[in-house]
Amino acid sequence: MTIKDFAAVCSKTPLPLCSVVKSTKHLVLSNSTVIDNFNPQNFRVGILPRCYARPIELANTMIFGIGNAFINIGALGVILIIIYNIRQKYTAIGRSEYLYFFQLILLYIILTLVVNCGVSPPGSDSYPYLVAIHLGVAGSCCWTLLINGFLSFNLWEDGTVKSMVIVRGFSAIGFIMSFLSSILTFKSWIQDDKIASMNTTAIFVIVYVINGIALLIYTICQLLVSLLVVRNLWVTGSVFLGLFFFIVGQVLVYGFSVQICEGVKHYLDGLFFGSLCNVFTLMMVYKTWDMTTDDDLEFSVSVNKDGNVAYN
Repeated sequence: MTIKDFAAVCSKTPLPLCSVVKSTKHLVLSNSTVIDNFNPQNFRVGILPRCYARPIELANTMIFGIGNAFINIGALGVILIIIYNIRQKYTAIGRSEYLYFFQLILLYIILTLVVNCGVSPPGSDSYPYLVAIHLGVAGSCCWTLLINGFLSFNLWEDGTVKSMVIVRGFSAIGFIMSFLSSILTFKSWIQDDKIASMNTTAIFVIVYVINGIALLIYTICQLLVSLLVVRNLWVTGSVFLGLFFFIVGQVLVYGFSVQICEGVKHYLDGLFFGSLCNVFTLMMVYKTWDMTTDDDLEFSVSVNKDGNVAYN
């Protein structure tokens, strides 16, 4: 994918990376705008979408995407509840692994608030690094979910040091691949020719294609588990419902963000509904795991009147 392709995407969707990818006037579509980052070399950085949610000023601070911010703040509460519920299932299969995954999700949502809401504004020196870290954590989440998808097949014992090393190892690989492909593109560190460094193929292949394949493999694993292992159609339904929310969210973000933004007079954009759908998707990920471990209930301990300990 070249910068012209990302210009086509960024002209419709206000993604954080759109503020830091390289561009020049002749490479940007006519319906998008470039942002000058005051680079001494007079290169242009950033592609402004045709329509985006209007910022608001609060206590002399400009806040971008206020609707999306409220969704992600609410998502923090949802993820904290999920983490609490996972911690209560002491003997559930994959407890430690899924706890680690949702902790990564918590970090991802916090970074989403940072890069989307202007905590580190576009054009600042720290913004490219934060966007790269944000994409790196997204890749880490995808690869963690990929490994968690194999847990129900009993390929290794869950909750052990070996299991957590595998999960954290693949998580680190996902982070490193996404982070390096992003920051090397944003900062043009590999090639001296800045025009040549505008090629964003690495970001597209790693962040979109490879991470997407990881999510696809996880979905297939969960379907196989629901149909062949636990044989529970409710689990199958939760997998399809999560897949539905995820696809709808991507379609709204990349396909209809401009129409949504113009329809509600710039108060919201596609990222609002995309974040909302992502919350529902994560809830289905938790629900799928919860139902597949439903038979592995925590035992209760009681003491009868004779003083003997009974396990229920």
